[in-house]
Amino acid sequence: MYSDNLLCRVHMKKPDFIRLSEFRNYLLAYEMERRRIMIGVLALQGAFAEHEKVLDKLGAGWREIRKESDLRQPIKGLILPGGESTVQGKLLLELGLMEPIRHLLEKGMPVLGTCAGLILLAEKQTERDTAYLGTLPVTVRRNGYGRQLGSFTTRCLYEGIGEIPMTFIRAPYIEKAGKGVRITAVADGRIVGVEYENQIAISFHPELDDDLSVHKRFLQLVQGTDPSF
Repeated sequence: MYSDNLLCRVHMKKPDFIRLSEFRNYLLAYEMERRRIMIGVLALQGAFAEHEKVLDKLGAGWREIRKESDLRQPIKGLILPGGESTVQGKLLLELGLMEPIRHLLEKGMPVLGTCAGLILLAEKQTERDTAYLGTLPVTVRRNGYGRQLGSFTTRCLYEGIGEIPMTFIRAPYIEKAGKGVRITAVADGRIVGVEYENQIAISFHPELDDDLSVHKRFLQLVQGTDPSF
């Protein structure tokens, strides 16, 4: 009995032979591709490409969200990247994405908001009368850590994960967390990470560090395997 017999695959003109083990690998790769998690990444401005690279490392699929019709693709979660929150908020309105995204989040779609993404999710801002998406019951201070020159990297505890690197770039921080919001990270006495129902929101940029823990936690939420939610 031969466990590695040859199979013949026919192309246009001449046959090509592959081993059974290679064929099994093709089938496995196809099944993994068919079943893998697909994440929508808001790709209007900011560090969306860096998030996509992390998802690649973790074996998750991603689709860029640039217009309303992109949200009708089969996605299981959403990432709102860091960048310029005022620009992103303006584009969400102009492109007709604000209400559809808010609707998805209110229905329970898992979301990871980093830096500007936290500001988009926040119910209140100290410098702005109206919210953007407003699905996260927190009050946030935009550019709380100062301008670009005030950017820094540190290591702090993240509840449920442990100590991880945190890179802050013109970062906001949370001044007040509402009822039911779980504080997951504090840096320099300021709240920089929270989790609430289907939402993970942080002030820092995990996509810029080698540690994949935050994205893994988000994918666990998407898969429904994180017992803390």
